[in-house]
Amino acid sequence: MKILKEPAARATLAFVIVAVALIVALWPRGGPDDTAGGGGTTAATSTSGVTDQQVSEDELSKERAAAALQPCPDGTGPAGPHSVLAGVTVPCMATGAPVDLGVTTAGKPLVINMWAVWCLPCRRELPIFDQFSKDAGESLNVLAVHASQGGDKPYFVLKFLQEVGVHLPVVTDPNGAVAKAIGAPRVFPSTVLIRSDGTVADVLPRVFDSEAQLAEVVREKLGVDVGGAQ
Repeated sequence: MKILKEPAARATLAFVIVAVALIVALWPRGGPDDTAGGGGTTAATSTSGVTDQQVSEDELSKERAAAALQPCPDGTGPAGPHSVLAGVTVPCMATGAPVDLGVTTAGKPLVINMWAVWCLPCRRELPIFDQFSKDAGESLNVLAVHASQGGDKPYFVLKFLQEVGVHLPVVTDPNGAVAKAIGAPRVFPSTVLIRSDGTVADVLPRVFDSEAQLAEVVREKLGVDVGGAQ
């Protein structure tokens, strides 16, 4: 019987080892922002093994120039007494400089698109917001805000924007300050509409399939009619 027990014990041990290995391999490692709406993904953001720690400021400047992003809102405020963005400062991807969103977006309606490089629906939706931003002109501000997960990696964000071919104003939210201030859900993409007084008009955890859909919601919730939206 001893001869039979030893192989059985070895087989049991091998099974346990394989089971533990599978659990470790499949256990999720993402942060709290890893929920993506509409079939999104949490794929890692890597470009040929390059990390932001290896990218110099000169290289980042070249990527910013290549991305050719529109400047971030540059209003002079002041932020309204009820503005949810008062005191929220984040990096502008066009320049790398910090911007106080409460001040720079004051006095105009604001459309915020919460997105991430690892969100597959965001890749489809960002061009819609890009065109909407162009058509909106000076009537309102449109701002793409990258999620905190990956928001501290500007090199990858810039590369992604170049690949998708969008140029609307973009900021990153590395500490989650924007998401917290506007009450954005951990669903990507999501759209948050802000009134000209800085208060939240609506939070929309959904994917827009056309510029016309977005324009209709903006007209209804913010009272701004963006002409030319298709």
